[in-house]
Amino acid sequence: MLKKSLGEAKLPMNYESKFEDALAAVHREGRYRVFADLRRRRGSFPEAERFASGVSQPITVWCSNDYLGMGQHPNVIAAMHEAIDSVGAGSGGTRNISGTTHYHVELESEIADLHGKEAALLFTSAYVANDATLATLVKLLPGCVIVSDEKNHASMIEGIRHGGGRKLIFRHNDIEDLEVKLKSLPHDTPKIIAFESVYSMDGHIAPIAAICDLAEKYGAMTYLDEVHAVGIYGPRGGGIAERDGVMHRVDIINGTLAKGFGVMGGYIAASRACCDAIRSFASGFIFTTSIAPAIAAGALASIRYLKGSQIERARHQERARTLKARLSSVGVHIVPGHSHIVPVLVGDPVHCKAITDTLLDRFGIYVQPINYPTVPRGTERLRLTPTPQHTDAQMAHLVASIGELWAACPLSKGVMTKLAAE
Repeated sequence: MLKKSLGEAKLPMNYESKFEDALAAVHREGRYRVFADLRRRRGSFPEAERFASGVSQPITVWCSNDYLGMGQHPNVIAAMHEAIDSVGAGSGGTRNISGTTHYHVELESEIADLHGKEAALLFTSAYVANDATLATLVKLLPGCVIVSDEKNHASMIEGIRHGGGRKLIFRHNDIEDLEVKLKSLPHDTPKIIAFESVYSMDGHIAPIAAICDLAEKYGAMTYLDEVHAVGIYGPRGGGIAERDGVMHRVDIINGTLAKGFGVMGGYIAASRACCDAIRSFASGFIFTTSIAPAIAAGALASIRYLKGSQIERARHQERARTLKARLSSVGVHIVPGHSHIVPVLVGDPVHCKAITDTLLDRFGIYVQPINYPTVPRGTERLRLTPTPQHTDAQMAHLVASIGELWAACPLSKGVMTKLAAE
């Protein structure tokens, strides 16, 4: 009997084979992601070095989210050096224990002023800010329903899921469908409309004023992710809501310090009571070490500078318009949009990676392929992000290089793979 029991015993799971099988599936789909080993050159962004097989190659970066190049700005770098020299490296703990420094307090005050709100709350990233805030809001508002744009970022989707409440999805930027969803709910039901200002993969811009109109009509709060707009739009860099004159109508604004402001971290800006409630109940805030003082100091310097300077924003918009026009002139299809994002549609993951590999290896142009799950299958693309620092010569080289590949192979599968292998 014992022998029979031993013979029927199941072998332990081969955990490594499960990992390998999952990776093999990603490879088969052509969407396995390879990190480029880069080193940016201070003072010469967007130029950088790429390291591969022990050899360095000079490249030009065309996919950075440091949209204005503020990660290289002298004011930002000086502020970070000063903070390190004054207080050292780390923050020392969570905000509740020992991780609140004067830099954090000043930065939150500066962010609140930027968005015209009573208060702001810092997080380690905008992803964490979205996840923690949305999940906590649902728990603080019993019976709350979140009405979410179908193209919202993964961090918003995760926050809504973690909240455990009911959700309704409305068609992307579709005001009529949003109203249908809101109308289906009892007027006294707590509800939050969650949406973005600039959708980073398509470059679409939300009709914020129209959404605020519906929020007021149906008694909903508005939660706006301005991650790809802060620093870049508005008279002081407050985002699309500031540009459109509706910032005061939005209840909660989520933003980042890692894109337009060029450093790291995320935040929300809202009423004092709202920020205090999130501070008091959100696990993603309570149990996380605060951002380093040097990071906070750099972000503070960046926000203060961009509140007053229009040069970077004006140049940035001109570079985006120029690149779109030049790519269109050589027959390259761009996803239509009115933002600074320049999405070049490819439509196949293998093809998309082959294009970016060829651009990097042959032309010294660094662009990452954007594949599923970042975008839906069949909509794979290049996502170009021109900055104020990109020169006419660098842009001409990019357009000529992409144009050459498109002329040789106008989106036909397989040929780009051959080009990349040559």
